[in-house]
Amino acid sequence: MGCLDEARLQNYLRDILKDPEVPNSHAEWESRLLSLGFLAEAGDKTYCSIAGLVLFGKNPRRYLRQSGLRTFAFAGEEKKYQALLDKILDGPLVGRWDVTDSGKRLIDGGIIERFIEQITPFVSLEASAIDEHFRRKTQWFYPIDAIREVVVNALAHRDWTRFVDIEVGIYSNRLEVISPGALQNSMTIEKMIAGQRSPRNILIMEVLRDYGYVDYRGMGIRTKVVPLMKRMNHAEPVFEATEDYMKTILPRAKGPS
Repeated sequence: MGCLDEARLQNYLRDILKDPEVPNSHAEWESRLLSLGFLAEAGDKTYCSIAGLVLFGKNPRRYLRQSGLRTFAFAGEEKKYQALLDKILDGPLVGRWDVTDSGKRLIDGGIIERFIEQITPFVSLEASAIDEHFRRKTQWFYPIDAIREVVVNALAHRDWTRFVDIEVGIYSNRLEVISPGALQNSMTIEKMIAGQRSPRNILIMEVLRDYGYVDYRGMGIRTKVVPLMKRMNHAEPVFEATEDYMKTILPRAKGPS
């Protein structure tokens, strides 16, 4: 259990799930986390499950090298030797939130929030001049909610038997997200765009839904990514599925948005 972030687990049970009985002792925590699927037993030992590590692990890559995100940014349309950005993000997937009657406030970001913060300089341009309200306007090259949805999908649906990273590549004309593994079950790109749901990692998806990271209906591609890209970038996302990976390409906006 020492590999999991206890503060995030408490936040999840107490504030996100509104659980009336949050564990108090080590034995109670172990029993509850085994029941939730965040721990698993093998013989006479207890280990963190993949879902537990990915969602709440302090340093998941120490135990699961393919967890987290690798992000690149390049000045041109292809990969070059020298990248503007080449970072690997490690840590718990979910953030820690202060939840009140008036809403949620982020206390400590997880991978998703840290990723958005990291890529912002490479997917937006801040105006040099200050407007009449003493603010600098920001031009976005992509709808940020579409980026978040595609990356969350990659984190939720990747094949954990593949020992390679999820890669996010930012180029001068597109943003690419490559998630290891073929599409799960009998899923196809056509079915995915139509809104059919077939999650590979059900527990991870359920927890992300609890936090509101994913559309509760599981139709984020159809209801969010495609319409946002059409409206803002006047282009549709491109999906490519092979036996080795699922790639999503978001074409960059050609003019001010």
